[in-house]
Amino acid sequence: MEEGKIDALCQEQEVFQQKSKHEAMLERLSNLHQSRLQQSASRKSGLEDSSPAFESTQSFLARFAEMKHSIEASLKQCREASDPDSKSSLKSHLERISLAIEDLQKLVAENSYFLPSYEVRSSLKAISDLKESLEVVNSEFLPRKKFSFRNKVQKKEITQDKDVELDPTQTPELLSFASAVIPIHDSPGFRNKENVVLEKDFRAAGGGDFTLSDLNACEIRLRGCLRALYVHRLKNCRVYVGPVFGSVLIEGVEDCLFMLASHQIRIHHANNTNFYLRVRSRPIIEDSSGVRFAPYNLIYDGVEKDLKDSGLEEETGSWANVDDFKWLRASQSPNWSVLPEEERVCTVKLN
Repeated sequence: MEEGKIDALCQEQEVFQQKSKHEAMLERLSNLHQSRLQQSASRKSGLEDSSPAFESTQSFLARFAEMKHSIEASLKQCREASDPDSKSSLKSHLERISLAIEDLQKLVAENSYFLPSYEVRSSLKAISDLKESLEVVNSEFLPRKKFSFRNKVQKKEITQDKDVELDPTQTPELLSFASAVIPIHDSPGFRNKENVVLEKDFRAAGGGDFTLSDLNACEIRLRGCLRALYVHRLKNCRVYVGPVFGSVLIEGVEDCLFMLASHQIRIHHANNTNFYLRVRSRPIIEDSSGVRFAPYNLIYDGVEKDLKDSGLEEETGSWANVDDFKWLRASQSPNWSVLPEEERVCTVKLN
């Protein structure tokens, strides 16, 4: 009898121990699950805190529509003004509209990495329409001066680290290339030079926005990282640039060679020009012809580090996938082609 009681007690104790182990296991699993939930929430919160303001298509489109509506309203005001105050005030008003269009274009460039391709294409088409509308208003009220390069050839000289600083209180001058009104960006840069070598080194302290405009028969060498590059009206130039971690906007170039690495590159009014690119997204051309593309092959001391710091260390092959916004057919655009290997320049090294 005593032996039976002892066996019963042992069985009860064994059941109790198994139950305790089971409850302990459930508690550990519950604690682990809660820990994982907390870590996930923490990671999500961190991502939200570091996300850029427009990292959603809906918020971007709302901001784009607001800016576009403001520009259209300003253009309508110009068209309906039966008695403009004065020629100078109208010119100033058109310049402000041009700058607003440029800001809209920058908004698309800076947010294109997360936008659907359709939205990028639609936004850029809207910007192109705004530019054309601005040109119509400009041609109706103001005489248009066409830009031309001088034929005079001067002795080639090297200009190093002598970029032109503009007065930030002045508004950019509106000039025309072909039929497009091009705003001159007011960042530091090289301007109005002919037959010279222009050099600048950003490796020590990185660069911000930089502008190249009205250059003829020049060679430009920019080492180090830039935030953004703006190019206006270059002819017979060779341009070698380190990585740009923002965007490159090119307007009005002819018979040039460009070596560029950037997250986004937009080319407008380019003729008979070769582009050697490393780019994260598809290059965009518009109103261009005879442009050819090849991979980036520029080297200088520290270029690999600059490419890595700019997020451009990987060759994506996007340089060969060009979007022509003026060619809407399914067939290959006749305005651009891949540069044959036998016609490409060798690797360029900047000393």
